[in-house]
Amino acid sequence: MPQTFSATGAVELATVDRSGFVESRHLGVAIVLAPDGTVAEKLGDVSALVLPRSSLKPLQALACLTAGASLEGERLGMSTASHSGTDRHVEVVRGILNSAGLDEDALGCPAAWPGDQATRDEMVRELGSPTRIRMNCSGKHAAMLATCVANGWDTASYLEVNHPLQMHIREVIERLTGEKLAAPAIDGCGAPVYALTLFGLARAIHRVGTSSTTSPFALHRTAGTLVQAVRDNPWTIDGPGRPDTIVIEKLGVFAKGGAEGVMVMVAPDGTTVALKILDGSGRAATAVALRLLERAGALAASDVADTLSALPLSIHGGGSVVGAIRPAF
Repeated sequence: MPQTFSATGAVELATVDRSGFVESRHLGVAIVLAPDGTVAEKLGDVSALVLPRSSLKPLQALACLTAGASLEGERLGMSTASHSGTDRHVEVVRGILNSAGLDEDALGCPAAWPGDQATRDEMVRELGSPTRIRMNCSGKHAAMLATCVANGWDTASYLEVNHPLQMHIREVIERLTGEKLAAPAIDGCGAPVYALTLFGLARAIHRVGTSSTTSPFALHRTAGTLVQAVRDNPWTIDGPGRPDTIVIEKLGVFAKGGAEGVMVMVAPDGTTVALKILDGSGRAATAVALRLLERAGALAASDVADTLSALPLSIHGGGSVVGAIRPAF
């Protein structure tokens, strides 16, 4: 059975302390690429396969654009999102669907409660129920459906591996990673997700994150537009007060977390980090990525410290803060 790296191929990326006692350790693998794309640092076995999960969304969104989807601004940012399901997020997703002549019944993602607690509480008070459009991947699915409509492709089967949309997405991923992809797994939202090496994921995200809207190459111009849309609308990709949105707002990085402890980031100067935490917990991923960018000289220590203070890294006991989740370096 294909599998990701084991503990012997990992290094310690973060610790969790409680009242001065190191209670837990997060092992993982990470890679840092310099602005020119060369390898600046490797931690653990970066040639091991990982499932990027939602960190693959920028590549999927780029594939939708190159296949003819007409998305810009907030709608383009939402196509890369693992959003928190607020009313504002839902309004943008509904707009993508309506522009394609579709409604939320066309979405193939499962129904879910919103991740935003205030929104969920309000829905419960109103006796609401989980819906597909509140699911955190609904923006990606809406973009996929809009792409199908633009090309005259069947919308009912858009998640099937051999659908023209998914075949195009796979080709774009292979082009950007420089790797041939094996058989796909099924992501939590129902879309295909492919195993890549962490190095391949970093290479692809670096190519996207360093692209310019004025590039002579169409793919890079399109990628530059996508990244700019996220940086201009950081609330779309995650949600107010949530990690990806916080680091984009405060530091101007391009960040996209994925389930099971995956994180990718591109600093404004092009320095890129990709990492996977072995135990699947994402609670330390943002902090570790930021510290690696700081260590590479891409972010100022004071700016990183300020951003870390805004992230949910505190450990509580008896209603008080008694420790913290900390990068191991």
